[in-house]
Amino acid sequence: MIQEIIAYKNIVDNIESLMNKSPFKKSYIIEQVGIPSPTFYRKLKTQTFSADEMLSIAKILSPEENFRLELKEEIEQGKRDLENGDFITHEEMLAELRSKKLI
Repeated sequence: MIQEIIAYKNIVDNIESLMNKSPFKKSYIIEQVGIPSPTFYRKLKTQTFSADEMLSIAKILSPEENFRLELKEEIEQGKRDLENGDFITHEEMLAELRSKKLI
């Protein structure tokens, strides 16, 4: 647990450098995170982003990693759905689409 906290602290300490090296403008990051610009720059200067704000920023700065994590979670959810019998067959889906006149 201590290693994770140290790693998190290092990321917080280097977040501005990571943003500067990224292809994204800070204005885009601010818009996507949803923090007012003055608040964002104050938090950047004082390194006081919340964990949720840091996660939002990390998802923007590392979109490929975020995609992989989301994909893994969706695959795991699909496996759980299959184990629990929470699915419909291809034929059932086609019938549902036909009933809604989508095909």
